[in-house]
Amino acid sequence: MSNDTLRPVVLFVDDEENILKALQRLTMDEEFDTEIANSGDAGLQKLTTLSNVALIVSDQRMPGMNGAEFLQQSQQLAPDAIRILLTGYSDISAAADAINKGGASRYLNKPWNDDDLLQTLKSAVETWILTQDNKRLQALVQAQNEELKQWNENLKNRVLQQTTAIRKKADDLNEALLHLKESYNGIISAFSSLVEMRGQKMQQHARNVSELAVNAAREYGLMPEEIEAIRIAALLHDIGEIGIPEKVMEKSPEYMTPDEFVLYAQHPVRAQMAIDSIPDLRAAGVLIRHHHENYNGSGFPDRLAGEQIPIGARILGYADQLDRAIASGGDTPEQALARVELGLEIKLDPGLQRIFKKIARYAYFAMPEIDPDATVELELKPEELRKGMLLTRDLLSGTGLMLLNKGVVLDSVKIEAIQRYYKLDPPLHGVFALVHQR
Repeated sequence: MSNDTLRPVVLFVDDEENILKALQRLTMDEEFDTEIANSGDAGLQKLTTLSNVALIVSDQRMPGMNGAEFLQQSQQLAPDAIRILLTGYSDISAAADAINKGGASRYLNKPWNDDDLLQTLKSAVETWILTQDNKRLQALVQAQNEELKQWNENLKNRVLQQTTAIRKKADDLNEALLHLKESYNGIISAFSSLVEMRGQKMQQHARNVSELAVNAAREYGLMPEEIEAIRIAALLHDIGEIGIPEKVMEKSPEYMTPDEFVLYAQHPVRAQMAIDSIPDLRAAGVLIRHHHENYNGSGFPDRLAGEQIPIGARILGYADQLDRAIASGGDTPEQALARVELGLEIKLDPGLQRIFKKIARYAYFAMPEIDPDATVELELKPEELRKGMLLTRDLLSGTGLMLLNKGVVLDSVKIEAIQRYYKLDPPLHGVFALVHQR
């Protein structure tokens, strides 16, 4: 739970004062606040004054309004709260009413076991916190989308391109909400795409860096959870650049003014802070913070050196440098690798040289030799595409968004995506692919 969020509240409702005091004593050291009410009417009145209600625990047998009736009415005042009914062994029908009508997630028998009850309360509060975090994630995505629109309000073509991508990410996210983990992955993909839209040279940069870094981490022998943190960090490592003026980002760091470089050097910390409220992403945030540290201690933001830099950050920095060399200089993987190796022991960890030499040749697709007697390159309409065809040229949308790289072999999913993008953002030409001659 982040420091800037309110503590969750648990409301106990029971007509017996000794039971309410016992529940307060049981939960006094937990990471949530407790409120009490001695009747259903008092509980409803209390709910009108409370916010952040995570859990409502009500006794069944109370004078006037029973627990099932109270829980049913409480749904109007605290719709997001989880509900639990306390009942005797003989009140099975009351428990059924509480679940079917009152929105209760479960019921507990009285008398209870303190350890079991406390674990049930903590689990319910943690479930509520995860649900609230999920809602905050949606709001965060929407806020980033609005910031991006403001940033590009005068660039109409790019706004069209970005709006299309953002809407697609939003659709993907809505589908992923069936499970919290899928929700995280949708947000990671959305944030990664926001940065890639800055310019043609950096199209697919985050995905390239992710592939390089993950392969290097596997070769290094890291554990699966460490590899996953590296994958997420690679996809999100430049999100802190969002909001930095475009005139600054168009320059290489060595050509920035001192003031511009100070602004640019903030982006790893900004990126870490943007995701730190999500517990599952904190490990990736540490790697993002340190991916610009240099091996000799001259990097930023914390001037770590050598083994002080986490191994995941060293791998991420190496992969980032390699892909930028290819994107900016037009080098082959071998040439780019030779270029970045000039910075060994200064910027990069020399212990990673062997690993990146091994994986670099496989990281980027090389066009196969074409037999002119067996195949021919044709410009095709989207509806003429077939599974197994191989793209001979990069495929860009009408507004310049990279759709697919040359060398990709088409399958049904890629063909469907091409046909969809040709309707949303049609290019000026068809799709160039190899077709087997009969």
